[in-house]
Amino acid sequence: MRILVWHVHGGWMEAFVRGRHEYLLPTSSDGGAWGLGRGGRAWPAAAQEVDLDTLDPDSVDAVVLQRPEEIAAVARTLGRRPGIDLPAVYVEHNTPKGDVPFSLHPLADQGTIPVVHVTHFNQLFWDTGSATTTVIEHGIPDPGHLYTGELEEMGVVVNEPVRRGRVTGTDLLPGFAGVGPLRVFGMGTEALPGALNLSGYGLSEERLHIAGDVQAPKLHQELSRCRLYLHPLRWTSLGLALLEAMHLGMPVLALATTEAGRAIPHGAGLVSNDVDDLQRFARRLLDDPDDAYAMGIIAREAALQRYGLGTFLRAWDELLADLPQGARGGSRQQPGTADARQTPDASHDTETRQDTERTHP
Repeated sequence: MRILVWHVHGGWMEAFVRGRHEYLLPTSSDGGAWGLGRGGRAWPAAAQEVDLDTLDPDSVDAVVLQRPEEIAAVARTLGRRPGIDLPAVYVEHNTPKGDVPFSLHPLADQGTIPVVHVTHFNQLFWDTGSATTTVIEHGIPDPGHLYTGELEEMGVVVNEPVRRGRVTGTDLLPGFAGVGPLRVFGMGTEALPGALNLSGYGLSEERLHIAGDVQAPKLHQELSRCRLYLHPLRWTSLGLALLEAMHLGMPVLALATTEAGRAIPHGAGLVSNDVDDLQRFARRLLDDPDDAYAMGIIAREAALQRYGLGTFLRAWDELLADLPQGARGGSRQQPGTADARQTPDASHDTETRQDTERTHP
């Protein structure tokens, strides 16, 4: 199949474009959110950059949507309406915002575009009404068992931790820094030292090492040297960095929120909403590298079993094969128009670029 899909969530796309299809990634002259293309990533040749304005509408077999406004964009540029005369599916990457648990999904109560959630938590908490939903959990290209744990530090991966604050558990970091040094990766982390003001907690600035925004291979190498992985995020979808850390063979600590309780098995670390318990456990692992290594083995085995790339790609193959192909025979819409029934509220507050992506594209 030739699948139209925007580069919205870099970590998710790392896995998706490794399937057996052709992936058409729109580009734009300014490289903005509507046209990242490959974004300089070392993806397979099947991930092809395309100009949406000149793309042959009949060359597209299906569209994988990730933002509500993409529905109107496809209808306007290709003259084919997603879910009506172009097979379509919508991927929901994010936890709901606003009036949880009454958050109404932008594609609620429509019957032409199925909604795919990346976690069971998201499926449970989004109100999609009568819309068809399913869950396809994340898949991770295996970076290998790289864990050494040689550094008596806690690794953290978070994007925009100052701007997002309590969402990412940034306020919890000084407490963990009191237990042991933190090494923090991600976009916008350079602002952390000033925002946290560790000296105000009686802590040396050496307790916070800013590793910054690095590409995946370097991230995996550097992160795997940390004794454990800390996941303090309160309210985001299941972070791919957490799953990558487990693949690396790292023991993990996480708040018992959203999908973490399902992702992290017993014996792989600790999942708890008792921050004091998490801090005590962190100190235990920092003091006992053998214990940390053994827990990391359990974490890696669980991640390979549940979040392996093969499982992810097979699930997507099955779903794409089941999309109603008869829709391709529907009446063609003229470019420049959009069916209002297929244009949900574009105010949906997507977090994918800031909240779930590991690095710049």
